[in-house]
Amino acid sequence: MSDEKPAEKQGPDKAVEQPATEQSPENAPEALGEPGLEVRAVGERHGMFGVKGSGDTSGYGGLVAPVVLPGAAQRPYGGWFDAVADKLDPLIEQVVIHRGEITFHVHRDNLVAVMKLLRDDAALRFEFLSGVNGVHYPGDAGRELHAVYHLASYTWNRRIRVETSAPDADPHVPSVVAVYPAADWHERETWDMFGLQFDGHPALTRILMPDDWPGHPQRKDYPLGGIPVEYKGATVPPPDQRRSYN
Repeated sequence: MSDEKPAEKQGPDKAVEQPATEQSPENAPEALGEPGLEVRAVGERHGMFGVKGSGDTSGYGGLVAPVVLPGAAQRPYGGWFDAVADKLDPLIEQVVIHRGEITFHVHRDNLVAVMKLLRDDAALRFEFLSGVNGVHYPGDAGRELHAVYHLASYTWNRRIRVETSAPDADPHVPSVVAVYPAADWHERETWDMFGLQFDGHPALTRILMPDDWPGHPQRKDYPLGGIPVEYKGATVPPPDQRRSYN
């Protein structure tokens, strides 16, 4: 008879004890990033969606939360982040590293030059643009409208973001369709939803809303109104006419 002990059971049935971690609420300033990361306050949100002039039907009318953004990171950034930053250094305003992801903030006047460099430089080779997003921060004075570009390098297996901004009073940024043709419909959607004008776009027209639709529905100052919707003989009223929990 063997005195050997049976092998320890492995696989999904084997319970693995995980160290306990203390987590902060997702929207708390201290939960925005790594320990010691500075944050920048750009306003305060009242209610669930921050809209004004419409009935609050969410049940969170008394909610007050700060609107904060991650602050600038300091060198060394670590790993290949520094190598990319060295190439872009004269053209970037600040670098933000949040949850292990890097974003290069650039002035809109330098946007096209940055995108060409990222695409064409042999040490960078960010060949693929996967999307363009708009963001509206009403409290970020002079930078209320942001455009965020998501880039990937198949050559080096890397992903980054490039972010630029424009004021509400002058909502213009250059189009990057000539550099990344995939930006075509993404820029149209960002214009449709946020009102950012992409100068040089070949056909900047609405892509989701009707051509005669007033305003840009994903801006924070867009009213929470709507149109009634018929469903199997019943009518659902627009959000601002539903029951308020205030």
